[in-house]
Amino acid sequence: MLILISLLVLVHELGHYLAARAFGIQVSHFGIGLPIGPVLYETKCGDTKITIHAFLLGGYVSFPDDDEDNEDIKDLPLDSPKRFKNKKPWQKAVVVSAGVFANVVFAMFLVMFCAAYYHKLPSSKYDVFISDFSPEVKSNIMQSGLKKGDKIISVNDSNIINSYQFIFLVQKSKFFDGLISLTTADKKLNELKNLNPDISEVVKKGQKIKLPKMTPENELKVSNSVLLGIEKYKTNETELTKEQKNLSYLLEGKSDFVADKDYNLKDIAYALSDSYKPLNVTVLRDNKELTVNDLKTSKDGLLGVKLEVREIFVPVNTPLDVITHSWDYIVVNTKLMLLGLWQLVSGKIPLSDMHGIVAITKVGGDIIENSGMLKGLLLSAIISIDLAIINLLPIPALDGGHLMFLALEKIVGRELDEKIVEGISRVFFMLLILLMIYVVFNDIFALVTKQL
Repeated sequence: MLILISLLVLVHELGHYLAARAFGIQVSHFGIGLPIGPVLYETKCGDTKITIHAFLLGGYVSFPDDDEDNEDIKDLPLDSPKRFKNKKPWQKAVVVSAGVFANVVFAMFLVMFCAAYYHKLPSSKYDVFISDFSPEVKSNIMQSGLKKGDKIISVNDSNIINSYQFIFLVQKSKFFDGLISLTTADKKLNELKNLNPDISEVVKKGQKIKLPKMTPENELKVSNSVLLGIEKYKTNETELTKEQKNLSYLLEGKSDFVADKDYNLKDIAYALSDSYKPLNVTVLRDNKELTVNDLKTSKDGLLGVKLEVREIFVPVNTPLDVITHSWDYIVVNTKLMLLGLWQLVSGKIPLSDMHGIVAITKVGGDIIENSGMLKGLLLSAIISIDLAIINLLPIPALDGGHLMFLALEKIVGRELDEKIVEGISRVFFMLLILLMIYVVFNDIFALVTKQL
């Protein structure tokens, strides 16, 4: 996986390098990794110094304009056509964006290679079947009518395309999850008052009260973005206090209650509001759809089913299939990455969930070990597209930032002050390094706590 990631960085920098040489621009330095710490290897190829740094988390290409202290270019005239700054704006833009273009092309190449070599591509969808039941789990699954071999189609009207989605909906519908709707709590409070008209606000110790029947909460509804794992799940429900949670267990299944101490009627209403979120599961059996309603989990958030998961692949049989299915694969995954980036920028996904090179290497290594090189190469293609997207962001020190400065030059009709541009880029470069350190910390923390 490390080799594949390093290859993606090399491809990106080669894009800049080849575009520059195509326009006759001298490349003074070609670096793999970031110039932090020791140098692993250094050589000279023509008029370009090639350096491999120990900090293999990036790469760069520099021109004589960036490296005036280099002895090899000190005699290069300031008006030389070999200098980047003396090229036309459109030529500069091509060189700056060539790394992004190279990553996109390489991603397409990787996917097409996989499609042609393996004659299939993942559809990112899975068939989820019920393979067996666990009778020891205290849910109502055994009385539901579901059978072994049933294919799970949807839960609460959400289409199920992988086992994660099914498990997520089951666990979030847990019996006594400690979360309630205030609307339900108000209804329970009114029911309590109607059943016990002599009680106003407080139930005294030793006093007996009638309890309304336990009723299910509203079924869980979540967005596709949450089920796809690109948006963090959030609820507007109210969390019960520790005392209210304990009271829920105490009142379970009772029609009346003798208070063992003084209780606020509101607390009792809150406790009674915490029951279960019903699961409405639609399955496919003998080519017919069947819906089972009002499934209840155990108090541990278990339904008591064992799942069999079969990955769905798109067959690739012709050269045209190679092109069209590869394109579809790239488009779908690019949309998902853009959506995920937007969720991160808009705060719907916290920075604490942001991961980087360490996590990618760990997850990618696991994928290659468990699922083979097909999945490893396809993951590399997705990372290549991700590199392209990130580098296009209009942030100084990234390719998108350079394009932004070139656009500003075009708007104002003159070159921007080099010292100002360099100063801004240096500040943002340091901020990117700090962000990288933070992300690496997230990765290491996730590894240590076995979240990855």
